[in-house]
Amino acid sequence: MKLVIAIIKPFKLDEVREALMTTGVQGMTVSEVKGFGRQKGQTEIYRGAEYTTNMVPKIKIEIVVADEMLGPVVEAIQQTAHTGSIGDGKIFVTDVAGAVRIRTGETNDTAL
Repeated sequence: MKLVIAIIKPFKLDEVREALMTTGVQGMTVSEVKGFGRQKGQTEIYRGAEYTTNMVPKIKIEIVVADEMLGPVVEAIQQTAHTGSIGDGKIFVTDVAGAVRIRTGETNDTAL
């Protein structure tokens, strides 16, 4: 099993979610987060005054998938979250040692 963590632009969430549903993803965790990468923040205008923020709002998606689903899931996120402009985000993949469905006691792939 793999844990896929994607940091994307907030307005891309619905598109990414729909693309993931077509790959067979049955659940995900979504968090509103703030951070920065190479862009080092952004300049915004509020009530006529320009100010710089060093933390940019993003969406963090976490999905645990079976190994054979990894390729299609990463590809779906990359293709739908892509805008071609700076700050599109990142996708991280890590190994998951185990999973347990609390309600039934199912483990690993069957718990997903």
